[in-house]
Amino acid sequence: MKNLITRLLGSYLNALSWIAPPTAARQAFNLFCHPFRPSLRPHHHDFLNTSEKFHFTHKGTRLQGYKWGNGPRKVLFVHGWQSHTFRWKNYINALLKKDTTIYALDAPGHGYSEGRFLSVPLYSEVIEQFISEQGPIDTIVAHSIGSFAAVYALYRVPLLPVSRLVLTAPPGEASDFIDHFRNRLRLSSRTVGLALGYFQREFEHPVTYFSTKRFAASLVVPGIIIHDKDDDETPFPHAREIHDVWKRSTLIQTRGLGHNLRSAEVTRIVVDYVTSESVPVHETAGASAGSHNISVILPR
Repeated sequence: MKNLITRLLGSYLNALSWIAPPTAARQAFNLFCHPFRPSLRPHHHDFLNTSEKFHFTHKGTRLQGYKWGNGPRKVLFVHGWQSHTFRWKNYINALLKKDTTIYALDAPGHGYSEGRFLSVPLYSEVIEQFISEQGPIDTIVAHSIGSFAAVYALYRVPLLPVSRLVLTAPPGEASDFIDHFRNRLRLSSRTVGLALGYFQREFEHPVTYFSTKRFAASLVVPGIIIHDKDDDETPFPHAREIHDVWKRSTLIQTRGLGHNLRSAEVTRIVVDYVTSESVPVHETAGASAGSHNISVILPR
């Protein structure tokens, strides 16, 4: 049924591209940037209620934030597409034992934040605003499109006060999302062309401009990239390309964890990296190799 609805929607947009091209362009673009908001369950509420909740507003949209702890080290968690802050529960619980102040945000259109729209430029603006208002952050830990947005924020604002960066399952190119969207809805070249034109007018850049590899080449902060060889949503070669241009990065490769990278081993690698200044990343990751194959590609 879900596939049928998706195909019908694609057929509708393809027909609309001939009848009302501007409307088709706008609707295709909005659909591309419109996440499905998963419902939060009782156990999600139970964990989120352990935080100190706060709100801030970006361009009229009220966004939900969370804070745990009051330690001197500040960490910001940034989730991915169609997710929310609960995904970081294990990381947060581990860091609470490490004298850390932890912040996490629900992206626009996600969790308890308002909005129905999310893009990499918008998400990067939210990250920039939060850090500018809150103050220096020791480490951003991000997943999927959150990784893309964090890198873009530091590309746009190189002096943003962030000391380190952890990217997990980062995407490579915005054009990959367009290709996935086109294939899933079976959109015609005409419909895609209209949507891409709308995209360029909206963001003042063509879709090909938005490249994690392009943005990562300018990063001056150190960091780690964690990516699974079996990730079927953001393919592993993107992580290798990002590592190749990010001069102060270490790439950690896993197997069998997929896109979500849910693993006690990965959690420990991230927590140790965030909190242990003197522990080399390759030692941290090597000590975690257990039920899942983990290997490290050292900085260049």
